[in-house]
Amino acid sequence: MAGYKPKVISLTKRPGQTFGFYLRVEHGEQGHLIRCLEMGGPAELAGMKDGDRILRVNGVYVDGLAHSEVVDMVRNSGATVTFHVMEEATYKKAKEKGVNMSNASAPVANGVSKQTEKPKLCYLVKTSLNYGLSLRTVKGNKGLFMTEVAPGGIAHNAGVRLNDRLLEVNGENVEGMTHDEVVGKIKAAGKCLMFLLVDEETDKHFQSKHMKIGAWLATTRYLPHKPRKATMTRGPDGYGFLLKREPNQNEHFIRDIDRGSPAEAAGLKDMDRLVAVDGKDIEGFSHEQVVDIVRKGGKKCLFVVDKETDQMCKLGKVSPMLFWEEMHDTNLPPSYTEAIKSPATVQASLPVEDTRVLKPKLCRMEREPEGFGFHLNGIHGVFGQYIQEVVKGGAADKAGLEDDDIVVEVNGVNVEESSHDEVVALIHRGGSSLEMLVAKRSVYNQLKANGVSITRLLLGETSYAQVHKAYTAEASKEERHEEARPETPVEPVRDRTSSTSSKTSRESFDERF
Repeated sequence: MAGYKPKVISLTKRPGQTFGFYLRVEHGEQGHLIRCLEMGGPAELAGMKDGDRILRVNGVYVDGLAHSEVVDMVRNSGATVTFHVMEEATYKKAKEKGVNMSNASAPVANGVSKQTEKPKLCYLVKTSLNYGLSLRTVKGNKGLFMTEVAPGGIAHNAGVRLNDRLLEVNGENVEGMTHDEVVGKIKAAGKCLMFLLVDEETDKHFQSKHMKIGAWLATTRYLPHKPRKATMTRGPDGYGFLLKREPNQNEHFIRDIDRGSPAEAAGLKDMDRLVAVDGKDIEGFSHEQVVDIVRKGGKKCLFVVDKETDQMCKLGKVSPMLFWEEMHDTNLPPSYTEAIKSPATVQASLPVEDTRVLKPKLCRMEREPEGFGFHLNGIHGVFGQYIQEVVKGGAADKAGLEDDDIVVEVNGVNVEESSHDEVVALIHRGGSSLEMLVAKRSVYNQLKANGVSITRLLLGETSYAQVHKAYTAEASKEERHEEARPETPVEPVRDRTSSTSSKTSRESFDERF
């Protein structure tokens, strides 16, 4: 195996960020290929190269697996994933010689020895007759273990693996329960379950240390919903949102976000629940205390959960602050830590753009007999849709769309974390009219690297007012507030529909409009 050693690369992405590459299978090429690396993205900074082949995902050999399975493994890894990758020429040479690469050894990840694994939280939502797993007991071994985990099933996609030991069901410890008692709890739980699980290696580690395992030690990387950080600086009219407390609850909610405000630009959404301010957990604080904390200082980082994330955490009796701790873990891969600590280096690797023109484009068009005149491209499992094959003189071309533009919004809906099928459906629902907020790839990458939310606000005041004439006229009659404000009247809670990725098995997309 000399000369055929892969390299180990660990990637960590921030909320709203991708790993910065496309995973492809291509006609005439073997293996799972790395393509379209984003300059300054986690993958490029960690040393991935175009054409590299992925051999392992989180230690599992994948070279012979179906592409859709590998995509699911990467997607279900959460915010952190570890790859064994091999350079293209070496991979092809190994294939020609018939080398068994499943036995290939590799150096430690970026020079860092393997970190101790953690127990894991897995959130299962039943969408079919079963979860795709069974429970078994092993004579002489304590506890219940996962078996018959169906590949691509609900449990597998949620992070459950064969022989994982079950510790908790919906926040309740089940280690001392019988098989029938645990099965009864799972059946009584309905359509949603939160498991606390531990694999064999991690279990042995904690047992050797005589440590009790609880959710407070778990990784959140497998969970599908996550809190968000919203960083904002107070403007002349304040932050631009209302802070409300629900009756008989000591919880604080974001309401009445002003159009064009710092709160909207930071990505706050109506009915987000406030969890922490500048990293300080506000659980147990009175409403007046929270308002006072928000008022102090000009720049604030609000840690919030939307309704889905809040329900998931409460089901598992997990504090959202567990996510905060993992986001700020100091044991991050060197490539990621260096990127955070060395902004000059990151910026040097990005295409040079004048900061005065770091703006998206708002493109409006009407369908012509031949269609809109562009292709919408994307790769399953990797968020992000982009424009290709803009027809010269077509509707898209006249509206200002260009090849390789990244799609941010479709008809006013943010689609950065939507699947290809969902974006296609949005376009079709618009009928003969289409409005797209897009950005050149270089502009998109730089704005994301700087932590800037890409919204219509970046178009400038004139463009923004033209887009929202009706709203602006109405909004001018409303009172503007200078602070986050305590409020007693409470409006009914409205359910929000979040954008989630499709679970189809399609490997690549190329849709003509």
